[in-house]
Order: sequence, then structure tokens, then C-alpha cells
Amino acid sequence: MSGHMTGIEHIAAAFAGADKRAALMPYLMGGFPDLDTSRRIGDACIDAGADLLELGIPFSDPLADGPVIQAAGTAALAAGATTDGVLEVCAALAPRAPVVLMTYVNILLARGIERFVDQAARAGAAGLIVPDVPLEESAELRDACDAAGLALVALVAPTTPDDRLARIGALARGFVYTVAVTGTTGERRGGDASELLARVKRSTSVPVALGFGISTPEDAARAAADGADGVIVGSRLVRAAAEAQDPATEVGRLVAELAAGLAAPPAHTDSAAPVG
Repeated sequence: MSGHMTGIEHIAAAFAGADKRAALMPYLMGGFPDLDTSRRIGDACIDAGADLLELGIPFSDPLADGPVIQAAGTAALAAGATTDGVLEVCAALAPRAPVVLMTYVNILLARGIERFVDQAARAGAAGLIVPDVPLEESAELRDACDAAGLALVALVAPTTPDDRLARIGALARGFVYTVAVTGTTGERRGGDASELLARVKRSTSVPVALGFGISTPEDAARAAADGADGVIVGSRLVRAAAEAQDPATEVGRLVAELAAGLAAPPAHTDSAAPVG
């Protein structure tokens, strides 16, 4: 993390400073295919234009993950990845870009919420995504994150009713992770997200990022056009990491394509110079 910014401030600066139509946040599974390669994948993402990183901690029962990311988590665990090992990957990447850890509550409970949050903060993490902690049970974790300067990132879905959206939005830290389609993560085409994004934006003052089902530069561009402040891409990149002989190079290539898809259009200039 640069300077003395808190994680929350680091995330805000990344969204505000993104030189694209929306901030680009690739997801990578920590420890997949191994810890060192996952660090190199993270570096490649940043080199290729990522504004933030979402770093998954592998878990044996990942309810929000689709088959590609589940398989990566299983492989990472089989290869010996541990939470401490992924926190070391976080520590290596965090000086270059905000890292938001994606994990599940059992991993936090296993070592104690305050201890986990403290260790994440020491590793330079900017925030946490814990999809199996509902709003009603999030106070202890949010308080611990607030005390450590970490953003506890909330998730909302197309099925989230307006009154609940308002409560989530009021307590949101860092950004709101908006799930574009119901179900688990994966590569599939979602519909027009503009209405959903507009609903979420009305509920909160923090940026709104769209994830789940975004895999191509065209998907990313459409998400930005629909109003997303950030675009999260996971399964497509994890699949590339699984299939490529050189995962870091291939994931970096894909992230560069996604960044190009989000490139801001050239500023309008009046090319008709006055004559005579």
C-alpha cells in the first residue's frame, strides 16, 4: 500500500484515478497453479492495466464460486496453498495496486476475526469480500475492518430488494460488488445491467463495480456503458491460468485486451482550425 493511506482510501484512489471508462479488477486465485505463479499472474495483471486486484483465498466449500474457480481453489489446496501463503502473495502485490481478498467466513473464524483482519492489514490488503456473511451478521467483521482501515465490500444481486439495498449501500465500504446475474461466478452473458446499476448507485455513495459473467472486452465495455464504475473479471482469467503453458503471460494478454476494451474514447477536439 502506498504512503499512509488506509485500504479504504487506497481503493477510493484507484477508482478515482483509473484512466478508463471503468476501473478494471481482475480476479486471481491465490496459490493457483502455485503460490509463486499466482504472484506473477497478479504482477502481469497490474502491468497490463489492472487498477485493483481481487485475490481469492482457496477454500474447500466455496459457495459463490462457479466450476472454474472452484476447480482452481481445489487445485491450489492440493498444491499446498495456505491462507498464510496467499497473504504473502497479497503482501508482494499490495505495494503496486489495492488488493481485495475474497474469502469465506470459516477461514476467518478458524483464526478469529480480529486476528485475521489484523493479518490481512499487515499483508497490505485494502479490503475483504466475504460473500457468506449477510448484512445482519456483519457488524463484528465490519467493525474490525474499520479499525484496521480495510474495506468490507458488500455484495448485492439483481434480486436484492430496494429497502435492503438501501441498508447495504449505507454501510458499504470501498465499493459495492454488484452481481450481474444470479447464481455463481462463471462465463455467461448477462443482460442489460443499467437498471440494476442505477438502483445500486442510488443506494450508496461509494463506487459500484459489476462482476459475474464478464469475460470479454465487449462485456467489459458494455458494463462501463451501462454505468459500472468498476468491472470484475474472474472465471475467464482463471480458466486461462489453468490452460496456458505460461499462465502469467496469457492472463496478462487477456487483461490488456480487457483494458483496451475499457479505454476511454479520445477526448473531443475541434479539429477545424480557424482559417483566415
